[in-house]
Amino acid sequence: MMETDAQQNPILILSCSLNPDSGSHRLAAAAAEAASARDSAHELVDLREWDLPICDGNECYNHPSVEPMSQKVKTARAVLIASPVYNYDLNAAAKNVVELTGRAWLEKPVGMLCMAGGHGSYMSPIGLANSLMLDFRCHIVPRFVYATSDDFTEDHAPSPVLGGRIRQLVEASVDLADALQWVKTRRL
Repeated sequence: MMETDAQQNPILILSCSLNPDSGSHRLAAAAAEAASARDSAHELVDLREWDLPICDGNECYNHPSVEPMSQKVKTARAVLIASPVYNYDLNAAAKNVVELTGRAWLEKPVGMLCMAGGHGSYMSPIGLANSLMLDFRCHIVPRFVYATSDDFTEDHAPSPVLGGRIRQLVEASVDLADALQWVKTRRL
């Protein structure tokens, strides 16, 4: 049963940077590689390729891109959010996708990969994590990846240490998704 669910419901990796030379997108790509190495079904969604409206709490929900994105979140076993850090917080695109897709996040395991300009913003994912926990009862993976440009090699690949942290996050997210699925089958 769990194998079928895992095949039908991938880990969704949301690359939330809109920057064409995005460090957080490199984190998302490394997470996708780690999921592949683990043979975990996954999908990398790059928000640069989506025409998502700004959430206005009204007409935005009728935009043709919102329902397909909501379905991706809703059917995911877990979601990994890869976001740059701006002003000591995750970027507006990450928050916007949550606002647009709302209840699709209900009870999802969520992990975070953050790319920052310095070491002082390491608490940046807490605001969105709190919102996801309180609004949608998400299960936040207590391990998150926080990286700066120092964590990448000269050719922009994750350093071995960063690669290990990304693998640990992917493994923890998949394990949590599997455990939650197991619990749900026991309640039936």
